[in-house]
Amino acid sequence: MSSAWLLPEHIADVLPAQARHIEELRRGLLDVARSFGCELVMPPLMEHIESLLSGTGRDLDLKTFKLVDQLSGRTLGVRADATPQVARIDAHLLNRSGVTRLCYCGPVLHTRPSGMQATREPLQFGAEIYGHAGLEADLEVQDLALDCLRGAGLVEATLDLADARIVRALLDGVDGARRSDIQAALAAKDVAALGDLCAGLAEPVRRALCALPAFYGGEEAIAAARDALPALAPVRAALDDLTTLARHARQAHPEVRVGFDLADVGGSAYYSGARFAIYAKGSSDAVARGGRYDEVGAIFGRNRPAVGFSLDLKELAQLVPGRGGRPAVRAPWSEDAGLRAAVRRLREQGETVVCILPGHDHEGQEFECDRELVAVASQWVVRAL
Repeated sequence: MSSAWLLPEHIADVLPAQARHIEELRRGLLDVARSFGCELVMPPLMEHIESLLSGTGRDLDLKTFKLVDQLSGRTLGVRADATPQVARIDAHLLNRSGVTRLCYCGPVLHTRPSGMQATREPLQFGAEIYGHAGLEADLEVQDLALDCLRGAGLVEATLDLADARIVRALLDGVDGARRSDIQAALAAKDVAALGDLCAGLAEPVRRALCALPAFYGGEEAIAAARDALPALAPVRAALDDLTTLARHARQAHPEVRVGFDLADVGGSAYYSGARFAIYAKGSSDAVARGGRYDEVGAIFGRNRPAVGFSLDLKELAQLVPGRGGRPAVRAPWSEDAGLRAAVRRLREQGETVVCILPGHDHEGQEFECDRELVAVASQWVVRAL
């Protein structure tokens, strides 16, 4: 019989120091998003399953917990990704005709962890721009993502660029099951499996798909792709856009290493254009992912241009150092009116004041008190410890 206090696998409590660090990061990221003009929205934790999974692909379906609503009898889903919800808000609740910038931050739940050490309850932060089809929106979201991570304290970031249009164009006409297997082999960069899966396809397409994993690195990857890939309009447009995105990133963020990974099909299946992944030094998985997903709102009746990014705040908190606890003021417990007024004034000024309850004189060290309130000539004053 298991202990009652044990949590499910890959689910964990967040204790005070880490919770404070995550909350400070959350506030900072929301402030950066607001500085770009993003408005905060708070979608519900669960929705009807057909709304939650509309247009998102099989991968998100497998990640989503499902349950029956006892009020309606309909199947509900606990969100595994907030983007479809934000698309619904843009399409039906806001219903604006122009550009809309939205951001959000809240928990999502996954049926399975993404890795051995990953949580099944990420705290997802994201920002999205709706209503502009031009590359300007992609550039803005890319800047916002990099500014968010820089503001959080992430150093030595790497930006990898890709584009969903390349694989889409090459797989045009390939049946669904085979298409999924080829995409999985591309994600794993399994060249041997690609060779087997692409057997029988038109020779230019087979050769291009098998070559995609090699198009990884700097500008030479784009140059090689231009020479090797079929001269299809979506492919050429994608390579042109990636070149522009890379040039802008290098100019605006010279501290960030910029490269390409044209076989990257990881993350969400709803991407429809240029996409990016941001990596931290020493991290094997992306810290943030984003890109264009113009078709995510189609099921809601408004197929609006859309581009955005998201990240897991819990994962980010493990990669960047915390600021540590803010020094606090230690105060005795008393009903003395002067003392209580002094404590109130300090708290109104933004100070943390820890009143030591009777019988607990040796507690409170976790607040790193560096000062104390003491009575001097009938006045309560702060002095250093």
